[in-house]
Amino acid sequence: MYRIMFRHIIIFIILTLYPLLSQGESVEHDLLKVIDSHCVKCHGRDGKIKGKTDLFTIKDLDGLTKNPELIQTLIEVIDFNEMPPEEEVPLNSKQKDASLAALKQLQQTSSENLQTIAHAPVRRMNRFQYDNAVVDLFKLKGVVFSLPERMMREHRNYFQPETGKMAENVTVGSRPLGKSQLIEKRLGGVAPFPQDLRAEHGFDNRGDHLSLSPLLLESFFKLAQSIVTSNDFTPENVGVWDWLFKEIRDDQDVVLEIQNRLERFLYLAFRRTPDSALLDRYTNFTLARLEETQSLPNAMKAVAAAAISSPRFLYLYEELKAEPAIENVKEFNLASRLSFFLWGSIPDERLLNLASEGRLSQSEILGSEFERMLKDQKLKRFCDSFPTQWLQLERIISAVPNEEKFPGFYFLKYRDSMHMMMEPLLLFETVLIENLPITQFIDSDFTYRSSLLQEAYGDLALGEEPDKPKSEVTVLNFKRIPVDDRRSGGLITNAAVMTMNSGPERTKPITRGAWIASVIFNNPPEPPPADVPPLGEEPAEEEAHLTLRERLAQHRERADCRGCHEKIDPLGFALENYGPVGDWRTQYSNGRKVDMSGTLFREHSFTDIIEFKDALLEQKQRFARALAGHLLSFALARELKPEDALVLDQVAARTIKNDYKIQTLLKGIIFSNAFLQPTVSE
Repeated sequence: MYRIMFRHIIIFIILTLYPLLSQGESVEHDLLKVIDSHCVKCHGRDGKIKGKTDLFTIKDLDGLTKNPELIQTLIEVIDFNEMPPEEEVPLNSKQKDASLAALKQLQQTSSENLQTIAHAPVRRMNRFQYDNAVVDLFKLKGVVFSLPERMMREHRNYFQPETGKMAENVTVGSRPLGKSQLIEKRLGGVAPFPQDLRAEHGFDNRGDHLSLSPLLLESFFKLAQSIVTSNDFTPENVGVWDWLFKEIRDDQDVVLEIQNRLERFLYLAFRRTPDSALLDRYTNFTLARLEETQSLPNAMKAVAAAAISSPRFLYLYEELKAEPAIENVKEFNLASRLSFFLWGSIPDERLLNLASEGRLSQSEILGSEFERMLKDQKLKRFCDSFPTQWLQLERIISAVPNEEKFPGFYFLKYRDSMHMMMEPLLLFETVLIENLPITQFIDSDFTYRSSLLQEAYGDLALGEEPDKPKSEVTVLNFKRIPVDDRRSGGLITNAAVMTMNSGPERTKPITRGAWIASVIFNNPPEPPPADVPPLGEEPAEEEAHLTLRERLAQHRERADCRGCHEKIDPLGFALENYGPVGDWRTQYSNGRKVDMSGTLFREHSFTDIIEFKDALLEQKQRFARALAGHLLSFALARELKPEDALVLDQVAARTIKNDYKIQTLLKGIIFSNAFLQPTVSE
């Protein structure tokens, strides 16, 4: 509430300033005059400070350039037409453009004054990354443990990014909603540690959320021991066995051979060249264990367990200064940053070798490695991690529509949501592999459907019916289908999004609107006031004749609610033709017609979902910048800062110039200053 009031006041100051400038008065004098005549009577004068905002302290424009957070807030609320509020006279296009241009200039000045880039935080691997890193380090044939975070499981090797083409028919599995999906090749006797929580409006790799308590460190040590002692940790399943674990020949120098093996292993595990002291410490440890066990494989397993439970393995960190024996520390940092972004794991030996040679950061080499990584099977980890969190798809797992009202949602012991969640994920993978425009996420000309999902959509079924298998529980068959009805296609009208943003009995336009604001425009609304009671699932008797829009209108009566409702209500009601499980409807159960009309950002009016999609496409530049923000936050594992705004502008501009291609967007992230130089000083 306070933030919204503060935005009103400062924007009014900035916007009122421009007409005065044309009269030749000084900028500083005009600003102070506006504050004195319009603001401080409620915000500072005589100790009266509404919204805890004291504007009496604003003395000059230099103070504003020292407040990049405020500048960014001003840009956002003007750009999204959130301010001035609806009851005030809106800005004309000339005023808006001039205001944004001036604020952008202030932002540029502010960024130059800072002369820093927010650094990538020290953070430990989350369990998804840990699983991938252990698999890659030992080249395991299978996974370490099964994880529900991998919401869409690949079957029959449909994911072939090197071809640049997605298969027409794919077979997938759903681990979170299907117990039979536990059946996969993994290490027996190894259990995962608890799942890391996703940050609000963020991701589960955020450094400020990934701590390492003594209890968790002990858990990592026990986990490492269980990995190397698993009955499945054998020469047949461990690809590095021959050069790391096998017995030493009689004609070899034991100490030298162990040292050579460990030098390569620690290089891979710790993602940089080990110094002599570190190498000696691990060598001596191995020799001591060898003397105890009289078995080199067991001694090497012990040292391997020690390595994968070490903070040097568990943590991603940006070394600011090279240790005496470690050169090219910036390059090693970049290798890890790149691999954890696109592969969710440690760099491979090729990336590390390029870093060791000091060549990885060269534009031509970096571009070539980017292309190589996009064609590698390990790109599936990016698809298993980023889109599910960006789209907040974990919410579909807890969606439980009323079984009496929506009996078709349930089949056997499973739910339609097991199929629903696959559709947006397959769309994402296809756009990525085929390098399609990101506008496909708003309004795609194709989608993937299973036969059961086609049935669930009802009137929104598309094209030819996919072949129906004997069972759609253990594996799910999806077919690529052209979208000839624009009520379907894209992410925003997907059944999973509609269902997870509904309650058991009814749709939730506010929740849906907040989802679009957060996911599509990266502009999440403020949390609602704590004292606002939720709207009941069923209307009271005296409200039975009302539409949902009419019932929700009371929430707009409160001044502290109005600002957010003006922002999210049009977005949510635009989807009101989609029922609680994503099926199409034109009227409510009381016979009243569904009214989904509205205006996007007070600029683009719409009366149906197709016009709403057209309005969103009119704002595709804004979407490109928003998606760039999500990706940059994911890549750097931190919340975005005001100084990142100029980076996002540059990345979005390059993407727009190249027809909104998704790989251009990803490449722009990697080549941005924020990604290449994530530390304050090195």
